[in-house]
Amino acid sequence: MTQRSGNIFMIVAPSGAGKSSLVNALLARDESLALSISCTTRTPRPGEQDKRHYLFVGHGEFQSLRDEGGMLEWAEVHGNFYGTPREPVERALTAGTDVILEIDWQGARQIRDHYPQAVGIFILPPSIEALETRLKTRGQDAPQVIARRLLAAGGEMAHASDCEYVIINQEFSLAVEQLCHIVAATRLRYATQAARHAELFTQLGIRKTPLPSTNP
Repeated sequence: MTQRSGNIFMIVAPSGAGKSSLVNALLARDESLALSISCTTRTPRPGEQDKRHYLFVGHGEFQSLRDEGGMLEWAEVHGNFYGTPREPVERALTAGTDVILEIDWQGARQIRDHYPQAVGIFILPPSIEALETRLKTRGQDAPQVIARRLLAAGGEMAHASDCEYVIINQEFSLAVEQLCHIVAATRLRYATQAARHAELFTQLGIRKTPLPSTNP
């Protein structure tokens, strides 16, 4: 079996919590991270570019890729399909590159079926009022869409417990620092270090897997 030494970081949040802004800030600080580009069958919004924001494909192409096992996760939302292509993620992980996934909680659960060690990071707003303000001020959605997003947010945030980490995005600069700390700490986990420094671990006589805990 191919050894994969890269980590997967799943960034999960309700719409308007600042997920994309935080991910962009993280990528600007750490160029070694790779952002997984999702596939979608919806039409591009103004300013969106193919292969940068999304991989825009037709319904037939998406369904063929999905049916052939080419998606790590997928969902249908308001008549359009969204999904994470398998091949680019696996290629990056095998090369030892850490991958960032911007994803919803349902997609995160599907990813864990393939990669149980994936790290979940849930982004919360400081309040529902702040979330509503952010949705309104970004000017991307009609009032009825904002209302629908706010209604869905409660159910989405109830799944924060699915993640190992939770960041409350009240002060953006602090939230970015916290996100960077999580990435740094994950890279120091035993499994990651053992995979990335296998020769050193062998030279030092370190077991490939940690011993079971002897604590009562």
